[in-house]
Amino acid sequence: MLREAVYHVAHGSYAYPVGPDRLRLTLRAARGDLKRVAVLYWDRYGSSPTLTEEMSIAAEDELFSYYQADVQLATKRFGYVFVLDDGRQTLFYTEKSFFEDLQPNTQFHYPYIAPGDLWEPPQWAQGAVVYQIFPERFANGDPENDPPDVEPWELPPTRTSFKGGDLRGIIHRFPHLVELGVEVIYLTPIFASPSNHKYDTADYYTIDPHFGDAEDLRELVALCHSHGIKIVLDAVFNHCGSEFFAFQDVLEKGRQSPYAHWFNIEGFPVQTDPPNYETFAHQIATMPKLMTQHADVRQYLLDVAVYWIREFDIDGWRLDVANEIDHEFWREFRRAVKGVKPDALIVGEVWHEASDWLRGDQFDAVMNYPLQHACFDFFAKGTIRARSFASRLAKVQVNHTHAVNLAMFNLLDSHDTERFLTSCGGDVRKLALAAAFQLTYEGSPMIYYGDEVGMVGLTDPDCRRGMLWDEAEQDRELFRWYQRLIALRREQPVLRTGRTRTVWADSITNVYGFVRFQGREQVLVLLNNSPEEQRVDLRQISWPGRKPRQLRDLLADAKRKPAEVVLEPYGVRILA
Repeated sequence: MLREAVYHVAHGSYAYPVGPDRLRLTLRAARGDLKRVAVLYWDRYGSSPTLTEEMSIAAEDELFSYYQADVQLATKRFGYVFVLDDGRQTLFYTEKSFFEDLQPNTQFHYPYIAPGDLWEPPQWAQGAVVYQIFPERFANGDPENDPPDVEPWELPPTRTSFKGGDLRGIIHRFPHLVELGVEVIYLTPIFASPSNHKYDTADYYTIDPHFGDAEDLRELVALCHSHGIKIVLDAVFNHCGSEFFAFQDVLEKGRQSPYAHWFNIEGFPVQTDPPNYETFAHQIATMPKLMTQHADVRQYLLDVAVYWIREFDIDGWRLDVANEIDHEFWREFRRAVKGVKPDALIVGEVWHEASDWLRGDQFDAVMNYPLQHACFDFFAKGTIRARSFASRLAKVQVNHTHAVNLAMFNLLDSHDTERFLTSCGGDVRKLALAAAFQLTYEGSPMIYYGDEVGMVGLTDPDCRRGMLWDEAEQDRELFRWYQRLIALRREQPVLRTGRTRTVWADSITNVYGFVRFQGREQVLVLLNNSPEEQRVDLRQISWPGRKPRQLRDLLADAKRKPAEVVLEPYGVRILA
């Protein structure tokens, strides 16, 4: 037995409550090493195990198998040990060590399931379909508020060009969003700023005049809510813009400014070329970094966050460069935001493993870039095969609680990346296959505006082209594909909130398959990421629940026996 591979801790994603008296436990072991894993558990004030639960494999990566089971005690106080059997020996794995015989006072402890431990992201956000809009490029609804020198909509954008998109444009084009079936709109920054992207905020309390005014935002929020759609805004609190009042005061008064400590300035006078102060990224002079360790800086930003929720009834925040601000600020942020609107959504921009922010005291979810990178490598570039793809997904899955995984913003691309269709070399079949995965896998699928009609573009600024509104130039078949998949999520609640288990990962045929399951409901998704026709013997599928006697093809609305299924090149089958 490879003891060095076995791992468990009694907290985080390895031990968390999924009910008032029910605990979900995860144990890691070397892949393929163990024949049986079980958990013995009891009220921790007792002296010996009273109950046993067999554990099953919930996920596997290239090195490890992750075993999972739910255990339940009316007292809510858990002591437990694991039984590991590799076919040659049986060991007890405890908090203290490995033992051949169960030893007293060696168990793991989950002391008590307190009501406050049963946290989860807002239920409306779990599995919801999100649509990201870059307001300057979505639609121009009011030419009267256009900035000077607006360029033609169809021209490729530059880093400094403007096209005149605004809030009124989103309102005018709202029927497109309803027709598509989106449930959440996420807007990149809309506050006053000299740039087209608005990530260099000049005034946190004012809508950029080229986007409209407060009444436009109120109208948009009301329109969203009347259709059951939530709206999330972008907050840039890691840094401000150089036109922000506090920085301007420092430029004018130097060290005498009461705001000098809001920034990390190397010396006075302040220099901007090159900057002698800390900035976002690499010496971007127009984005001075805010020093959130100071109480007055924190309070200013927290007041901003609360103001837009209280006054405009927005439904949450997406937080830019969230991983470069201290954790305690985000804990205060959560208390402030949830104090005003308990079901407000808080999503951080973190491009890497983010479990430290997802423990119930900071964010509800993050932008799921690890999943995006896996999709890029598997579907778009083909640099990894099905088994590697499954391994990458497993790493993301086991790092978080199930409820957090359901709220993660699962993106294929964004305003910061190359368009996914461009990454696919223009092959719409690959994008359609990736969309099928995105819209059936666990999480909140986030569609970047225009992907649903086949927009292309290299990385920033080319990925920020004006939305393609001429239907003659849109890929309407692709739009209908997105529309059908979104509708399927509504028809099959298990696709929104069910758990996920990989059941097929064949690197030779490059077919990947998973089951979403919840209660008695199970949906099997098979994806053929190959230019060749492939076949899958459904009798070899290891279903998490009872093996179905008959399956229905949810896309073709046809019934079939659970035997062999044929997948066309880059084809998908969704079976229940």
